[in-house]
Amino acid sequence: MNPRIVITGVGLTSPLGNTLAEHRAALLAGTPKIGLLTPRYMEEWPAGICDFPVNKHQSRKDARRGTRAGQIAVYSGREALLDAGLDVAALDPSRVGVFIGITEHGNVETENEVAAIKEYDYDVKYWSHHHNPRSIANNPAGELTLNAGITGPHCTVGAACAAGNYGIVYGAQQLILGEVDYAVAGGVSEAIRTFGIFASFLSQNALARNPDPNRACRPFDRDRSGIVIAEGGCLYVLERRDDAKARGANIVAEILGWAVNSDATDFVLPNPVRQAEAMRLALHRAGLRPEDVDLINAHATATPEGDPRETRAIKSVFGDDCPAYVNATKGFIGHAMGAAAALELAGNLPAFDDGLVHPSVNIDNLDPECALPRLVVNETARADRPVRVILNNSFGMLGINSALVVGKGA
Repeated sequence: MNPRIVITGVGLTSPLGNTLAEHRAALLAGTPKIGLLTPRYMEEWPAGICDFPVNKHQSRKDARRGTRAGQIAVYSGREALLDAGLDVAALDPSRVGVFIGITEHGNVETENEVAAIKEYDYDVKYWSHHHNPRSIANNPAGELTLNAGITGPHCTVGAACAAGNYGIVYGAQQLILGEVDYAVAGGVSEAIRTFGIFASFLSQNALARNPDPNRACRPFDRDRSGIVIAEGGCLYVLERRDDAKARGANIVAEILGWAVNSDATDFVLPNPVRQAEAMRLALHRAGLRPEDVDLINAHATATPEGDPRETRAIKSVFGDDCPAYVNATKGFIGHAMGAAAALELAGNLPAFDDGLVHPSVNIDNLDPECALPRLVVNETARADRPVRVILNNSFGMLGINSALVVGKGA
């Protein structure tokens, strides 16, 4: 029998704050925090922007040498280790692993270098020698290992916007295999630092705009117009349940099951049939039925096609009378890409203890195609039964789907 895997630490930075308590408080209050950003070569756009103490765990020199994604990984990872009551120096560092989901990496660094050498008539002698370690795919996880003295395995998991879930899954799998005793796992994103991602979504007519940036991202609303791009990160400490109990750790939640699959149908448009299959498989692996789920965090990007397709997928698994509460987070912080799933899960974990379900905001006119009986709209709801099981959906381009089932820790 596989060992049970639990969460014992949470570290994050989001546009809403730099601790789980700050993040959660804004969600319960229904107060989004979207700023304005002017990407290179472009006009001003709404964006989810983080403001965290970069140098709390990292020297100024190391921060300058590294990347924004690395800064986010170092901050979130070190905060997660502190929350779990772990000191890497007191452990066998070869038994600690780092597994971080990302949507993309390296674009920011390459764009910056091209912009810099343009000022010197494209003379490549001005190209930074830091570019290669900054732009390699394993950079965010590698920066955390360097900072924390972790000598076990590390990698980044490239899984588009399903990556935050996938980082958690990969960490859990490494624990089950016995490769590590502690896994720092989740997702990070520096997406707002690259103009290319803004330009590409703009060319797809998929960027949201509103006179009030806090009203720009509108999941499930009839007048939704697209994505607000965000940065952020959330990393968890995972360990085997027996080990956590033996050291007297606080168990935040238990990883019950997961599934990752592929649409194999389109570069961009999601496939609700495959999404439903991922949810069903995750529940099957958790040994649960749809009616056992108390809360569903929807991926809900606020795109015209994405939201109704996910709604159809949810209904196909849970029925038209879906008994689970449903919420979405992107209206508060935007779409944090590789970090999205991990941040969105974190915002719901306290529901295991307080029974509160944060709302989906900016829904003035609910799209009938997105209507679900227990969609929590604009105001926090108090669940009418204990919240014991959460399903966390996260889907991405090229048809990658992830579903993670998490239970109340014990």
